Amino acid sequence: MGLLSDIGRFLLMLKGMFKRPEKASMYWKELMHQCVEIGIGSLGIVAIISVFIGAVSTIQTAYQLVSPLVPLTTIAQIVRDTVILEFAPTLVCIVLAGVAGSRIASELGNMRVSEQIDALEIMGINTKTYLILPKIAAAMLMIPLLVMIAMALGIWGGRLAGTAAGIISPNIFDKGLAADFLPYNVFFALVKGYVFSFIISSVPAYYGYYVRGGALEIGRASTKAVVVSCVLILFADYILSALLL
Repeated sequence: MGLLSDIGRFLLMLKGMFKRPEKASMYWKELMHQCVEIGIGSLGIVAIISVFIGAVSTIQTAYQLVSPLVPLTTIAQIVRDTVILEFAPTLVCIVLAGVAGSRIASELGNMRVSEQIDALEIMGINTKTYLILPKIAAAMLMIPLLVMIAMALGIWGGRLAGTAAGIISPNIFDKGLAADFLPYNVFFALVKGYVFSFIISSVPAYYGYYVRGGALEIGRASTKAVVVSCVLILFADYILSALLL
């Protein structure tokens, strides 16, 4: 019953976001603020993770391809497809679930515990629209962009590591990148990015918005929001892979 209750309140929260639209300028300012917090604030960790993921992928792929019959361009193809299909969208979004998701849950939880949300509702403001909708919209706008940046940096990191370690020359790596490239893989990665961004923003918003208690409950809600978001991301990753590939 607890799961069904959570699902029902979650759906009602989403429904409530589209009721009683307020002044558009208020939401535009909040949307831009959330875009900066979610996008620019997470860019550093995304860049670091992406570069090292691509570098490790190149080294480990080269370690496993020991046969002289396998051309070196295969290393670049494997790194490219692995980064685009899985590492960039899934691993980056799991990290963002911890970075952005915990911040969203903590922010809304603190507002709920300190009765700021109640004060806004007394003033006649639809708090679901004002507080939650800009966060979800900003996440679905910025996280796919971060995924695209992660793709480029991951491939560049693999190229850099392969060149620095003497595994593969830049020309051969570039030749492998262009060989048998499927643009559909990028489309699939972006679809995952949009689905994951909705999970990353809406699930923590739910747990933060409905938190009850004090500081201890805020911490528990943030932890639970991150755990549930990561599980849902992995589950959605499997479902999307089974449906679209």
